[in-house]
Amino acid sequence: MRKFLPIGAILLLCSMGLQAQKKKNDVIKDLDSKSEKYSEIAHKIWGLAEMGYLEEQSSALLQETLSSAGFSIDKGIAGIPTAFKAEYGSGYPVIAILGEYDALPGLSQEAVPEKKSAGGAAGHACGHHLFGTASTAAAISVKEWMEKNNIKGTIRFYGCPAEEGGSGKVYMVREGVFNDVDVALHWHPGSGNAASAGAALANKSAKFRFHGVSAHAAGAPEKGRSALDGVEAMNAMVNMMREHVPEDARIHYVITNGGKAPNVVPDFAEVYYYARHNTREVVVDIFDRMVKAAEGAALGTGTTMEYEMIGGTHELLPNLTVQKIMYDNLVKVGGVTYNDEEKAFAEKISETLGKGAPDISTAQIVQPYKETAQAYGSTDVGDVSYTVPTAGLGTATWVPGTPAHSWQAVAAGGMSIGSKGMMVAAKTLALTAMDIFESPKTIEAAKKELEERRGKDFKYVPMLGNRPPALDYRK
Repeated sequence: MRKFLPIGAILLLCSMGLQAQKKKNDVIKDLDSKSEKYSEIAHKIWGLAEMGYLEEQSSALLQETLSSAGFSIDKGIAGIPTAFKAEYGSGYPVIAILGEYDALPGLSQEAVPEKKSAGGAAGHACGHHLFGTASTAAAISVKEWMEKNNIKGTIRFYGCPAEEGGSGKVYMVREGVFNDVDVALHWHPGSGNAASAGAALANKSAKFRFHGVSAHAAGAPEKGRSALDGVEAMNAMVNMMREHVPEDARIHYVITNGGKAPNVVPDFAEVYYYARHNTREVVVDIFDRMVKAAEGAALGTGTTMEYEMIGGTHELLPNLTVQKIMYDNLVKVGGVTYNDEEKAFAEKISETLGKGAPDISTAQIVQPYKETAQAYGSTDVGDVSYTVPTAGLGTATWVPGTPAHSWQAVAAGGMSIGSKGMMVAAKTLALTAMDIFESPKTIEAAKKELEERRGKDFKYVPMLGNRPPALDYRK
């Protein structure tokens, strides 16, 4: 025999559901009313375009914004001057929202739909000016909701510098700043709207420095030992190694110093390497082989070599318990709709992306939910995800089909297309945090899933070892 709920209980549940939806709608409307304010903040950071660990003004602006909204600020956490923690409330649960604000070297670009340098040293080609601002907006919105509804717990914003190769969050994880967090939320700019389970490659990077002996390249070459020869010999061996690593591994390098003049045997040369794979164990093996190649190159060229670890990140560990809640809220918020001016801009950008670029109308669509993903890049959010249940999303801050780390991404991120996508993220993050605050069972289930996924015997070991933060890696 079926059992039915009393009509009173049904009415109560319906009433509670309607009240919850009204609260969410109120938060969405409030963020809409503040979109111009947050767009101005994002545009200021876009114009500053400060690289990793150099984001002094960008960090200060977000700190000021949060402080003015009633958050307490803890500056310079984990030994990093531009890292900070902002929080409101007390006790548990502790819900964290991550924010980034570093730019990439080069890629300076005006907010126009053709390639036109703005003449700067860096550009926000990964949209971190939007990332930090949207997360700030979400944290403030949640704080105001907590205040209005007498919600117990702590909302916390983490200002995370130097994601682009500097592994800022790894040092923060290593110092234990996330240890009391129940759930962490993040997002990333992109060319579409999605909140499926994420994936990212483990990564290890270092600068290999070779030292030789200077001499006149024509008058006394026998007295010289070329440091550049050491770099080139290492590169040759590592390139041969590509045949003998897993096919889904990635190895990249740039020669950051190859000497100053052809007629001077260079006594110093430097090459900067990345190794990536889906699992950190494979990355460690590849990196160790790269070190052996560097040692052999030095031996064979009569030079000496030392290397400096620059970055190292874990792969991303999804948490489906929280991720599905994030997806449902993104569906509620919806995608990005262009006005006539934005359509014209997007169409011109789309023409530069080559054949196969998606229709610009796909910016309005929320992509279907998936529990698995293909990893292409790396992020230090991976280390956070092994410490605390973590979920994220991406929104259409760029024209559909735009690759990250491109001038097209900088251009769209500097105008209203970027700002609209940013506000989609802010709303989704805020609504997700609200749901988690009101559901202790969700937190319990998310923690159980984390333990199962990482294994009971898991012990966190940072990929970059014990080195202090690489504060000068962009100098």
